[in-house]
Amino acid sequence: MKYDCLIIDDEKLLADSTAEYFNLFGVSTAAVYTASDCRKFFRENTAELLLLDINLGDSSGFELCKELREKTEIPILFISARTSDDDKIVALNIGGDDYVQKPYSLGVLLAKVKVVLKRYGQSVNTEYSDGRLTVDFQARQVLVEGKPVKLTSLEFKLLSYLIQNENKVVSKQELFEKVWEDKFTGDGTLNVHIRKIREVIEREPGRPEYIITVWGDGYKFQGGRQ
Repeated sequence: MKYDCLIIDDEKLLADSTAEYFNLFGVSTAAVYTASDCRKFFRENTAELLLLDINLGDSSGFELCKELREKTEIPILFISARTSDDDKIVALNIGGDDYVQKPYSLGVLLAKVKVVLKRYGQSVNTEYSDGRLTVDFQARQVLVEGKPVKLTSLEFKLLSYLIQNENKVVSKQELFEKVWEDKFTGDGTLNVHIRKIREVIEREPGRPEYIITVWGDGYKFQGGRQ
């Protein structure tokens, strides 16, 4: 799978919350917590930008950066709670593009990430629109035929995640983990939320055009953009 951003930080809660925030605003983001997890990630996925913590549980961010630089030139932003100027100098000298100080503002960090992605030629989706359905990820607003409609926070998050993976089958398990952040959410709960979204955005909820059920696998958002 292709992501805009990969966060590598052993502070799991911080990494997950940052990834969730980025995803809501149109920057597809994954999070891992160790250097070994990072290696596993790149065996099956790609990313256009890395947010790399200097202090990792099983390794040094500096060492991981050196290793990655042997294989890729994608931009790397270092993040750290350490304030030493020496750390900043080392980070930049070994291939980092910038140095972000913890604790950071999610809004400021998101803006910086978007600037870097744009600088390196990557487009960041801030809106989905096909003439009938419009989803503004930043404003968290959904319009159907130009009129605003209401979704709960969780319904908006679910719809956004499906749109970010447009025309790809997303498994129920992935939705449980990425949207609910709970592996044990039941199918019934997911089905109820999908039904409610369909009732809002579909012309005929019983014959959906956007959110398609892929029996035995999950759901797919089938976009209608020209």
